[in-house]
Amino acid sequence: VAADEGILHASGNGVPPVTKDYCIIYNSNWVSLPKSLDNATFSPLENLTSTVLCNSSEVPSGSMKDKAVVVMRGNCTFLEKARIAQSSGAKMLLIASKPRLSPLSDNKTDFEDVTIPVALIRYSDIVDMQLALGSEVNVTLYSPPLPEFDYSMVVIFLIAVFTVALGGYWSGVAELENLKAIASPGERETRRKKEENVTFTPVTVILFVVICCVMLVLLYFFYKWLVYVIISVFCLASAMSLYNCLAALIGEISFGQCRIACCNKSIEVRLIFLAAFCIAAAVVWAVFRNEDRWAWILQDILGVAFCLNFIKTLKMPNFKSCVILLGLLLLYDVFFVFITPFITKNGASIMVEVAAGPFGNSEKLPVVIRVPRLEYSASTLCDMPFSLLGFGDIIVPGLLVAYCRRFDVQTSSSSVYYISCTIAYAVGMVLTFVVLALMKMGQPALLYLVPCTLITSSLVAWRRKEMKKFWKGSNYQVGWMP
Repeated sequence: VAADEGILHASGNGVPPVTKDYCIIYNSNWVSLPKSLDNATFSPLENLTSTVLCNSSEVPSGSMKDKAVVVMRGNCTFLEKARIAQSSGAKMLLIASKPRLSPLSDNKTDFEDVTIPVALIRYSDIVDMQLALGSEVNVTLYSPPLPEFDYSMVVIFLIAVFTVALGGYWSGVAELENLKAIASPGERETRRKKEENVTFTPVTVILFVVICCVMLVLLYFFYKWLVYVIISVFCLASAMSLYNCLAALIGEISFGQCRIACCNKSIEVRLIFLAAFCIAAAVVWAVFRNEDRWAWILQDILGVAFCLNFIKTLKMPNFKSCVILLGLLLLYDVFFVFITPFITKNGASIMVEVAAGPFGNSEKLPVVIRVPRLEYSASTLCDMPFSLLGFGDIIVPGLLVAYCRRFDVQTSSSSVYYISCTIAYAVGMVLTFVVLALMKMGQPALLYLVPCTLITSSLVAWRRKEMKKFWKGSNYQVGWMP
């Protein structure tokens, strides 16, 4: 069985004519579609969605002659529908489906006598076509080749590398302030009150990975309820993260520091406005999250803030914990992408199903960076109009980059670990995109990011003869002088 994605190009009869494209699923073993509109032939659309075309007596005589006919999906086979439509003089047969579009599964040999194109289309698209283009619509089918590379990947690459590099640098700045506080007893208590970092031990790393596995499985089985929990958590966490990121920038500005007193405490007025702005940004995204034209920009801004705050706040105490975390999450990624298709009933990976929304759920998890695809193809209409990168593919290697930056600060090593690991992350991203372009299927990015960053960090430590100290952590005891 072969399932191919194509495009139905519809044109209204207005002046100038209004056109719109819709996704179709067809079988290239049965029929070849033109690669572009230059060689495509238009036919008037006859909407017969009131019937399933399982019997020729269902259709008035002559209503299909030289037309593109759309009927509902029913209990009879595609072959039966196609033969009835062809014998009635139809130019093409469109089968409207209310459920999720699935591959056309009749045998090739049965269709040897069928010469008209047969394709599946969403019923909602037929309704939209009538509303947008009117009752008189001309349609044609074509299937443009998939682009070798989509330039939205360049934007994804820049966002990911920028976030990892800035998150690691911010973590290093916080580490430097910690060292200064330790060296100055008068500042130690003040710094301790401001400290918001959480340190991962090997035990908590294992527990964290187990929680990730359990949460992913729960999402697979109870997606339509848990997705709203994740959306709510994202709104809260991203608003707080955006506040922390912007507050750090505002803290470097010396003017506008007027305060108001409340409950025996004083707070800067500008921080109150900042908190209101961050909450408003999260609320606006939550309300308009399904608006594809611009909501992705707000989601990416909130997502970058979330990743930055996570990388800065969560501290890895040593390279040992980094190896355990990255290694386990690599196995987690590979298992849920490549192994679970052999376990699930429909043969789909749990990771891909949850990312896409199981069973065609319209609500998507807001745990990805999204950038609209810049190269037009059938896939942008049918399944993925956006290029995606999960937050985990930024945060997990970012924690190692942050540890390298803090180790540089602790040992006065001129940022060699930080720069090397950041470059290794960039190389891993490029490798991910190369494999993605060659294999034409989604890839677990950690499969390439984890080896690149871990091996590079290990080589730098070995070359500098600091592997023992790098493995166990320096514990703030060497290298820095106030």
